[in-house]
Amino acid sequence: MNVGIVGFGFMGRMHYRCWKARADARVAAVCDANPNIVEDSKKAVGNIPGAEPVDFTGIAVYQDLGAMLEKERLDAVSITLPTYAHAGASIEALRAGLHVLCEKPMALTSEECDRMIAVARKAGRVLQIGHCVRFWPEYAAAREIVREGKYGKLLAASLRRLASTPTWSHENWLLDEKRSGGVVLDLHIHDTDWVQHLLGLPRAVSSFGVKASSGILVHAVTRYDYGDGPLVVAEGGWKMAPSFGFEMSFNLVLEGATIVFDSTRKPAFRVCPEGGEAFSPPVGEGDGYVRQLDHFVRTIRGEAVPPVITLEESRDSVRLVEAEKESIRRGRPVPVGKGRGRRRR
Repeated sequence: MNVGIVGFGFMGRMHYRCWKARADARVAAVCDANPNIVEDSKKAVGNIPGAEPVDFTGIAVYQDLGAMLEKERLDAVSITLPTYAHAGASIEALRAGLHVLCEKPMALTSEECDRMIAVARKAGRVLQIGHCVRFWPEYAAAREIVREGKYGKLLAASLRRLASTPTWSHENWLLDEKRSGGVVLDLHIHDTDWVQHLLGLPRAVSSFGVKASSGILVHAVTRYDYGDGPLVVAEGGWKMAPSFGFEMSFNLVLEGATIVFDSTRKPAFRVCPEGGEAFSPPVGEGDGYVRQLDHFVRTIRGEAVPPVITLEESRDSVRLVEAEKESIRRGRPVPVGKGRGRRRR
């Protein structure tokens, strides 16, 4: 499989690492507007480890997506551009007959998401959105434990995703809400999406946010209304001190156990049953990036894969964030619509 990577910043290099590890794929081309991308790729970027040095031997480098699509014989592309370019680049690649793995969030607006879905359906090509947390081993294992029902029903869930200010992006696009969607769409959406994955769409959201002195929203908290179901809250922020590092975590309170994950602790993943000793259950191999890419490749091949992510769910996560932003602006709960308040599948 010949693959292209469109946008070669932090996430582009993460996708490169995952594609390079596969024996059945070859990164044939990279497209990035930066004319110095080969040299600049030697610099460390991002807020989590995982990207690695890039060997550009045998890789064609382009600055124009159209030129890459015309000249290269590609089967698929990873779209790892800034969020505002997701829809346009994905649609261009789909119309060129390629399968597309597009980083999350799907697009800046749910309307753009609908356009992407329509083009993918018409083109008959796979479009998958990179909601890596759905594939993250501990998150996947925790969801399965909840669904099995061994420890009774879920009573409450709290999720956190906290980071320092992302100042590494090109031209600081991450801190420009018009280009990135801001902290809620770029960072907090990971947990918003996983809440949907775990429980389906909520009836409504109640969100609260705080802005820095610069006027940029930097921290948000949301309660997801599931009626008489579990109490669910997620918190996300990117104004932590640089020395804080990065944290993704959750606490799931069930009738007969508490399931805990905290990326800053060892062991990070534990099940704490009522009347028993805490233990760390086995989880799948690889991280969420590797596992989502494997799901993408298997889908292209026509294999029967678990229904981990759909385009409609990816669109609905953007729609949930739109409701959260509206709730912050209005200072009141905002109905989501079509919320069923129960677990999917």
